[in-house]
Parts: sequence; structure tokens; C-alpha cells
Amino acid sequence: MAMLDTAITETETLTVAKQSRRRRGVRVHFTQFKWLYLLLLPGIVYFVLFRYWPMYGAIIAFKEYIPFLGISDSPWVGFAHFEDFFSSPDFPRLLANTLILALLSLLIAFPLTIIVALLLNELRVTVLKRTTQTLLYVPHFLSWTVVASLTYLLFALDVGPLFQLINGMLGTDINFLADPAWFRPIIVLQDIWKNTGWGTIIFLAALAGVDQAQYEAAIIDGAGRFQRVWHITLPSIMPTIIVMLVLQMGQILNTGFEQIYLMTNSLNRSVADVFDTYVYFMGITQGSYSYSTAVGLFKAVVGVVLIFGANWIAKRFNQAGIF
Repeated sequence: MAMLDTAITETETLTVAKQSRRRRGVRVHFTQFKWLYLLLLPGIVYFVLFRYWPMYGAIIAFKEYIPFLGISDSPWVGFAHFEDFFSSPDFPRLLANTLILALLSLLIAFPLTIIVALLLNELRVTVLKRTTQTLLYVPHFLSWTVVASLTYLLFALDVGPLFQLINGMLGTDINFLADPAWFRPIIVLQDIWKNTGWGTIIFLAALAGVDQAQYEAAIIDGAGRFQRVWHITLPSIMPTIIVMLVLQMGQILNTGFEQIYLMTNSLNRSVADVFDTYVYFMGITQGSYSYSTAVGLFKAVVGVVLIFGANWIAKRFNQAGIF
């Protein structure tokens, strides 16, 4: 019995000692890297105040929000707003418009970013490469208001240069800004022009880490430039491509409010209405705060599900995901 008590006492002593060492290690760690944690603090405060704390307001999606009663005192309605939205005739149209624009961006703009990065990586004249990169980056810094204004000037009825050029070549008289059939191509072209150059930055950084010895060995073996890109470059940056694709999947319902809103008019609204603009019109212009919050929450939940789903698929194919 005495031996058992002694063993228990020794075990407790060892546990206390381990906990004490762990606490000292944590204190030493924070003391050693205190300035790094101090630099991290503004980012943490920003996300807490502007990202996580506003999530509290999402509960009005389950309430009949009355402004003068406040969030806490407004009556609960459960999933009534979600049921109204899913049964609304607007839901199929909004879902189709949003998915079509998102898939066009995913299938055209995303691969084009990779292709442009590969082409830039093949440039060997430093001055030409940097000049080209700068010219491709500039549109990213223009606001969507400027981009939309340029689009209206270029495609303006009768006087727009592109309106005259394309209609002159085709022998037609198409009003590109009002024709619903041309709304999606214009949106995709705007997205490509504005964001493709900026999106190449991450892929160029990944390309900089490719082992040059592999290229030298491939050249000795007689591999051409296209073969080197296909068998060395693409496999080397595939983890980066997968991570960016997974993140892109999470944004598949987030088509961007400002761009769509600025290009929408009464003639193309049938194909222009997406979840983001619908939330604005229902919430801000019509005052249906609870209903529009339910729509926004649905979009956010779908985005989270798509991120986890895309990450799971990447893991199934032995690719590195984001977590």
C-alpha cells in the first residue's frame, strides 16, 4: 500500500513538473516573439470587429426583424424566410444566373490566369517581362466604376468604337449593353481584363520555386519547351493550382455586387440578377432585412460547403488542400 501511495505521489509530482515546464515554455515563447504577436494584434482586432462580431446580426434571418424593437426583441419565425425564398419564382432564376456567371469565370478566367503566368515565365528578356507584368497589373487598380464607364463608352449605341467595329464587321446592329445575350460575355471580358494580370502573381511566385535542374535535365534529354511545361512546370505548381481552385470554389456564388450592379439595366435584368444584387434590392431598397439576410446566409453556407467539398475531392486525388 505504501509503495502504491509513493508511485501515485511520484506520478503527481511528474505531472506538476511537466505542467510547470509547459507554462514556462509558453511564457518564454511569448516573451521571445512578443513583437511579432504585437504586429499580429491589429489583424486579430480587425477580424474580430469587422468579420466575426457582425455575424451576430445573422440571427435576424430567423426573426421578423423590427428596427425599433432591435435584434434581441424581434419575434422568432424560424426558417420562414428561407422557405419563402426557396419557394419564390426568383430563386431558380437567381441560382441559374449566379451559377452561369461563376462557372464561366471558373472555366475561362481561372485557367487563363495560369496560362498568362506560364507565358510570362517563359520570357527571358527582363525589361520586356517586367513591362508586360506592369501593364497587366494596372487594370486591377481601377475601380469597377471606371471599368463600367469605359465599357459604356466603348459599346455606346451608334458612337462606341467597339459598337461600330463589331457591327460593321458582322453587318448587324446589336445594342451590346442592352442585349441580354451579350451581358455575360461582357462581364467575363471585364473580369479577365481587370483581374487576370493580378492573379498571375501567386502562380509566378510558385513558378520561381521550380527546380531549374529539372529543366536542364529535360533539355539534355531532348524535351521541347511545351514538353517541359507539361511534364515539369505544371506538376510543380499543381499544389498551388489546387489551393487556388478550392478557394475559388468557395466564391462560386459570390459574383461581385459592384460589377453586376453597374452593368445592369432594365433590358438585361432577366440575366443580370444574381444573389448579391437581389440582397441589395430586397434589403436596402425594399427594407426586407430579415429576408435579405436569409438569402445572404444561404449563399455563405453554400460557399462553406463548396470549400469543404472541393478540399475533400482534392485530398481524394492525393493533392494538397488548404487544410
